[in-house]
Amino acid sequence: MESRTEKRIQGTVPFTDKIGYGIGNFATGISIQVVGAYLVFFSTAILHMPGSLVGLIVSIGIVWDAVTDPVMGYVSDHTKSKRFGRRHLYVLIGTIGMAINNYFIWAVPDAGSIALKFTVMLFLILLMKTFMTIYTTPYTALGSEMSRDYDERTSIQGIKTIFFLLGLVFVTVFGLYVVFQPTGRYPVGQLNPAAYPRLGLTTSVLILIFGLACFVGTKRYIPILQASHKPPEQAFNLKNMIVDMIRIFKNIPFRSVAFAYMFNNLASAIVSNLGLHVFTYTFSLDSQKIAVVMGVQFATSILGQPLWTVITKKIDKKNAFRLAILISIVSSLLFALLVLNRGVISQNVMYFLPFAILAGFGLGGMFTVPLSMIADVIDQDELKSGERLEGIYFGSLTLFYKFSQSITLVLVGFLLDILKTILD
Repeated sequence: MESRTEKRIQGTVPFTDKIGYGIGNFATGISIQVVGAYLVFFSTAILHMPGSLVGLIVSIGIVWDAVTDPVMGYVSDHTKSKRFGRRHLYVLIGTIGMAINNYFIWAVPDAGSIALKFTVMLFLILLMKTFMTIYTTPYTALGSEMSRDYDERTSIQGIKTIFFLLGLVFVTVFGLYVVFQPTGRYPVGQLNPAAYPRLGLTTSVLILIFGLACFVGTKRYIPILQASHKPPEQAFNLKNMIVDMIRIFKNIPFRSVAFAYMFNNLASAIVSNLGLHVFTYTFSLDSQKIAVVMGVQFATSILGQPLWTVITKKIDKKNAFRLAILISIVSSLLFALLVLNRGVISQNVMYFLPFAILAGFGLGGMFTVPLSMIADVIDQDELKSGERLEGIYFGSLTLFYKFSQSITLVLVGFLLDILKTILD
């Protein structure tokens, strides 16, 4: 007869355990969004750095992030700790490191030469990306280990996505609506230099709270996973890591999911880094109106998660993923129409709500379904190899799309310089 431990892995995961795990993605969402949404604007508008240099910083950070993800996954897969298991030590270290480093990013003053600001900001971003990798790669792998049930994994990923989106919502809406309140001196609140240290402190405290909550909330799984998922037996070295990565990238189902997921994250990176510029300068929206648009988009993503779970059961994960891609394409075309008619709709937030609803629903599916599919791919690989390599699989997934992000965001930085020259 199966033990309770084995039943928990093989079948239904208690809702409280899903919450305990998913809550950690609130910290991930905050750390990703605060850098993605505000770094470019903060560095160009507040620190007065050239957009090309800022784009270079972001790009180098993403490349570093991409390279270290599979390495961290490999290290996590091969970790043998009776006290912390394969994942939890890194969740703890990453949480503390992200919280501390995030605060210092937003405390960088507009003083000194461009070269000095570039050096300081590059160092802080590389450090932030390192701690994010230490946290997110083992954390993501942990989610796929909690159950081997095909549909249960979608439920786990759905709850995880909800908390991730809540983190994005908080940073975007709270930042624009509360932190960047207009003042007499700064009617455009996001141009107020004093607001950014407050943003850094608030987000750092929340990263610490929710990261530690995840550590405590999933700690009971350490002995459970040690009993059901053994670390790989092969020697821990660079050669074996490269061999595993080559085998992963030769996996056709993995490549299919990773390629589509790449475009989703590429689009998200562009929107995150340029969104504040576009809404501020193209559509003349103030921080409160931008908060409304982004709030509707993220609220739709969150509320749509239960529906995506139902859709995957009805039409299978692959078709659900295709549907999410189609909805996202339609929302992009709608946004292009808004840009073409910007002179008519400028400052009117109501025109943006249909786009926000469509984009939000598509985004919700694009975040949840592919991660559930990768967990299924790992099952197939285990049948062939006899090993479960969640860490390096998810690390390789992020490596796949982050290189494309880095190239794109360098071009975005140069584009900002060109647009600034034209506007001036």
